[in-house]
Amino acid sequence: MKPAVFFDLDDTILWDAKSIQLAFDRTCAFAADTYGIEADRLEKAVRSAAKKRYSSYETYEFTQKIGINPFEGLWGAFEDEEEGFAELAVIIKEYQLHAWNDGLLALGIDDHKAAETLAARFIEERKKAPVLFEDALEVLAELQDRAVLVLLTNGSPQLQQTKLTITPEITPYFDHVIISGAFGKGKPDAEIFEYALDVSKAERKNTWMVGDNPKTDILGANRAGITSVWLNRFGKEKDSGIEADHTIKDLHALLPLIPNEQNKSR
Repeated sequence: MKPAVFFDLDDTILWDAKSIQLAFDRTCAFAADTYGIEADRLEKAVRSAAKKRYSSYETYEFTQKIGINPFEGLWGAFEDEEEGFAELAVIIKEYQLHAWNDGLLALGIDDHKAAETLAARFIEERKKAPVLFEDALEVLAELQDRAVLVLLTNGSPQLQQTKLTITPEITPYFDHVIISGAFGKGKPDAEIFEYALDVSKAERKNTWMVGDNPKTDILGANRAGITSVWLNRFGKEKDSGIEADHTIKDLHALLPLIPNEQNKSR
């Protein structure tokens, strides 16, 4: 039986943090040109305001459970989603507008129209800024015939599918795509890993989980009893109490860890 490899999406295959940064860079540069606002100060103010406002809504516990961060909230719509997203869909436009409005107010600028313009601009800039890690497709291509590949990602179906739509080269490599918002629970809950094992018909002892986030990817894999591989591209400090079975600095280093049944049969 082929081994199975579960991959995280954001900041493992897609460089989501870079995409968000590009959207902020471009939106705040537009604000500087249009309104004479200092771009760096605006970004810092909006990031702070977004985190504060995001955590103030009753939907916060749900977003934490599913795995939707404040900056994904700045460009998601969450319409026509699975059960549980209705309340988030109701407040999301308000959140997006007020995150930018609060950021502007923190700089002493009271301009509701500008906030509307910038909120809409950020959404469009984020959609135009997908960034793939350079090693991602090469490694997926190498593993495609060697293993059952599962994309196991936290987030809303609408938002994660949008990311996959604007980077259409990713999905064909995967046998299964599992999104926490559709399942109802996110990583590190062991149930979503059990579901992935069932869907992929994978053997627990022959399954790897690869991801950048120790608190979701690695902790969840450990709880499920599958091999955990922490992708630590940027030299982050290890989380206390969370031990990965393997730590790698790029996806190419994953290849020697996965058994190659094709070589054995030759």
